[in-house]
Amino acid sequence: MPSSPTPSERERSDAEAKAREKEEQAKLPYKWTQTIQDLDIVVPVAGNLRGKDIEVVIAKTKLKVAVKGQTPVIDGDLTHGVKVDESAWTLETVGGGGKEVSIHLDKSNKMEWWDAVVTNAEYKIDTSKIVPENSKLGDLDGETRGMVEKMIREEAMLTRRARYDQRQKEMGKPTSEEQGKADMLKKFQAQHPEMDFSNAKMS
Repeated sequence: MPSSPTPSERERSDAEAKAREKEEQAKLPYKWTQTIQDLDIVVPVAGNLRGKDIEVVIAKTKLKVAVKGQTPVIDGDLTHGVKVDESAWTLETVGGGGKEVSIHLDKSNKMEWWDAVVTNAEYKIDTSKIVPENSKLGDLDGETRGMVEKMIREEAMLTRRARYDQRQKEMGKPTSEEQGKADMLKKFQAQHPEMDFSNAKMS
C-alpha cells in the first residue's frame, strides 16, 4: 500500500497546483474574483470604446459580455444563479488609456463557491482550496457567517479524520468509525453483563 504524502510533500503539491491554477486563470480573456456572497469580473477593452459599443446581458443563469460585432468574451450558463436586480456592470477608464468592463454579480446562494464564472469556461479553480479571509467573513450577517464558519470547521474535521483513518489503516489499526463501533459495543456490554458478546461483530 502506498504511503501517505508527508506534510512537506502535500505543501509542495498544493503550491504547484496553485501555481498551475494561477497560470491557467491568467490565460482567460478576463479576470474574476469572488467572496461567498458575490463575484466580480473585469474584461479589458480598447480605450476608444463607449458604453453603446458594449453588450452585457446578465440573466439569472446566463451571462454574455461582448464588444458589439465581435465574438463574445463570455457567453454561457453561469456556474450558479445570481440575483439580476442586485447585479450590474460599468465601463471604466484605467491607466494607459485603456478601459475595462466591470461586472458585479450578486450570488443567489450565499453559501456556494464558484469554480468558474460560466460552465463552459476553459479553466476552473479548485474550490476546496479556498480559505475565506477573516475580513470577508466579518462582512457577512451573523447567521450566514455562522453557517460559513461551521462549514469550514466541518470540512477541516473531515480532512483530519480522513488523514487519521489513513494512518490507522496503514498500521493495521481500527479507523475512527470502527473504533466508535467498538466503544459502543463495550458500553453495551457493561450495561448488559448477563449477555454473551463473545461472537458479536460490528458491521
